[in-house]
Amino acid sequence: MELKVICTTARSATLETEAGRIFEFDTEGEIYVNGSLYKRTNRVIFSLFGLNPDTEYEVCLKRDGKEARTVFRTDYEFVTLNVKEIGAKGDGIQDDTGFIQAAILACPKNGRVLIPKGVYRITSLFLKSHIRLELGAGAVLAADTDRFRYPRFPGMIESYDETADYNLGTWEGNPLPMFAGIINGIEVEDVVIYGEGLVDGQASFENWWNDVGTMRGAFRPRMVFLERCKSITLQGFHLKNSPTWVLHPYFSQGLRFLDLDIKNPADSPNTDGLDPESCRDVEIAGLHFSLGDDCIAIKSGKIYMGRRYKTPSENIEIRQCLMENGHGAVTVGSEVGAGVKAVHVKDCLFRCTDRGLRVKTRRGRGRDSVLSDISFQHIIMENVMTPFVVNSFYFCDPDGRTDYVQCREALPVDERTPEIKNLSFKDIKASDCHVAASFLCGLPEQKIHKIKLENVEISFAEQAREGVPAMMEGVEACSRRGFTVMNVDTLICKNVTITGQKGDAFIMSNIDCFEEA
Repeated sequence: MELKVICTTARSATLETEAGRIFEFDTEGEIYVNGSLYKRTNRVIFSLFGLNPDTEYEVCLKRDGKEARTVFRTDYEFVTLNVKEIGAKGDGIQDDTGFIQAAILACPKNGRVLIPKGVYRITSLFLKSHIRLELGAGAVLAADTDRFRYPRFPGMIESYDETADYNLGTWEGNPLPMFAGIINGIEVEDVVIYGEGLVDGQASFENWWNDVGTMRGAFRPRMVFLERCKSITLQGFHLKNSPTWVLHPYFSQGLRFLDLDIKNPADSPNTDGLDPESCRDVEIAGLHFSLGDDCIAIKSGKIYMGRRYKTPSENIEIRQCLMENGHGAVTVGSEVGAGVKAVHVKDCLFRCTDRGLRVKTRRGRGRDSVLSDISFQHIIMENVMTPFVVNSFYFCDPDGRTDYVQCREALPVDERTPEIKNLSFKDIKASDCHVAASFLCGLPEQKIHKIKLENVEISFAEQAREGVPAMMEGVEACSRRGFTVMNVDTLICKNVTITGQKGDAFIMSNIDCFEEA
């Protein structure tokens, strides 16, 4: 057992236990800081708060008769601005938006904005570069539910000389008007938001989740919206009841999401947990998701944005996360007009999600929509409906059910044709599955280049429920179906076992090369 420091601020630290476990241990361990008991936890990744700046700390973790130690020094801090000293009351009645915003704007480089215990009624807050924002223990940012009190971001603004444009608002991969988020970063860098507090979107079916298909004023706000940002870290705090996507980084890079807790009701609409869109160099570690849509959904714009900016999402690492109750644990798409590259998911637990991996694409996404180097390793799935789904006929958008999108015959490869390259699944154990072991379907004219399954063990629940494995035309509800694989150049299966399925273990068509060991 080893203890590794993965993040420090002047007042906090996040550590990771390396012991071959996924997300949590069976027993709690005791954490000692400079010899004193700090807390007990069963988490693999955990955070410490209430530390002093520019101070050396020794941390000792004791569990089951074993010990692990590490030493670190906290960062320098210049000053702290307490929002209550600026005028915020934190009484849940006064609108504290302006007072907190004043503290953010007045905070100098290497300074801290402290939001202490209290309930702060707010609308939209805007970050600035080189600050640390702490949500103290017992602090709640309670978002107003009156949509017309939020700033409205236009989708696309043409430059004065008509030679360029400025994209501000976005909705599901298109440049459309949106309400500003609850916490916003627009072209900022070197920011850390951390602490033990809570951001509560206060969404419900009486406000934001009512009539979600209609745009009223603008599209719904995100909890945290980061546009064209660099070097941003979110650490430790809690988020719940989001109007729509919880965390939406957009055309940003150098992002870290560590030890966060994200909860929305299982029936809440479009409440994705974390949607990196056209982002690169993203680390997602130690998060707990429990929500109503995809836990993590990786995107890169729909058709126009993908072709216009050609910015894929790439170099994304996801580890030591627990995904519960969502539609997909880790989803790629469907808005992937600029492609997705190098996504590596390891040491994660998927529990009661509809799907484990979910790839959604379709004709029309375009030749820039290349999905490559996507890997899953050391994953445990429990009560997942279908562990692996790759759907090249996803029927989203107004034209999603047209003959062009849904045609099963090979069509000419042109500028509208997307591509899926290499997918790898290794050391996966999925128990109590329901619908199918997998549903992997490429385009007949542009087959999936290679799928590799190694050390994959899948078993079905005794009372398996029926469901549709993929959202495409002509796919019927089923239960305990084996591996359905269509339109793949090379399929490699090494030590793959399925128990409890109905019918054949593998249902394959249009496979050029099938290797089994």
